[in-house]
Amino acid sequence: MLNTEVSPEAENDLLSVWLYIAEDQPVNADRFLDKLLKVIERLAEFPLMGIEREELACGLRSFSVDRYVLYYLVSDKSLTIVRVLAADMGTRQQFDAEPYGSDFSL
Repeated sequence: MLNTEVSPEAENDLLSVWLYIAEDQPVNADRFLDKLLKVIERLAEFPLMGIEREELACGLRSFSVDRYVLYYLVSDKSLTIVRVLAADMGTRQQFDAEPYGSDFSL
């Protein structure tokens, strides 16, 4: 199993997801965050489960969880969660705005 890392942007994304859901349903916010964390653990075991997203960034992969998408990078020793975005969000704009742009790799 790979070590798991979470970028500062992904940490902010996770908090935003929790806050959004918690506005109406705090218990469901906790449950969904637990679900995301379990999926991340599973990805650390099987990192190639996700879809290649080379059009967004070199080496980037994604995996959908309900209405959200985990974007991550894989190296020999770690899985790095780069972003956690709503599936209906303009993904290209999010990655074009990132400092690593389309040629970021571990």
